Amino acid sequence: MLCVRTASDPNRTIEAVRRKVQELDNGVPVIEARSMQEQMDDDLLQERLVATLSGFFGVLALLLASVGLYGVIAYAVTRRTREIGVRMALGAQRGQVVGIVLRDALTMVLTGSVVGVCAALALTRLASSFLYGMTPRDPATFVLATSVLVAVTVVASYIPGHRAGNVDPMVALRDE
Repeated sequence: MLCVRTASDPNRTIEAVRRKVQELDNGVPVIEARSMQEQMDDDLLQERLVATLSGFFGVLALLLASVGLYGVIAYAVTRRTREIGVRMALGAQRGQVVGIVLRDALTMVLTGSVVGVCAALALTRLASSFLYGMTPRDPATFVLATSVLVAVTVVASYIPGHRAGNVDPMVALRDE
């Protein structure tokens, strides 16, 4: 293996090195000559593929979590239609009803986030060999992941909360 450092175009240097090797010893073949950038790209191909797939599955997991969260919140709001109707009949405003739904959803997600972060911190040693350029207990990653989950929770629970705030108290009280 021969490595040559150059400041010019590596492809032209490869040809010059090939000619020089042939001048020195015609029996030495120069095969698979390539630049260091091409070599590094080939060496990092698997890591880049794993990183891309991990990102894709992370986004897919976030999408599934948000759809599931929306479903759970919508179901919980539907089950509480009568209670919401009573609250609105007693004078609760639409914003208060939306606030109740958001508070319940955020309580559920923040509790799950605390449990998840604790479990992730406990299992970081298993994942440390897969991480490149960051520590297993990177606080920015945990804060970002929790913040994204809270933002998704607010969006996913606002829609059922807004619908619950528009419920006519008389219709809700006659429900069931």
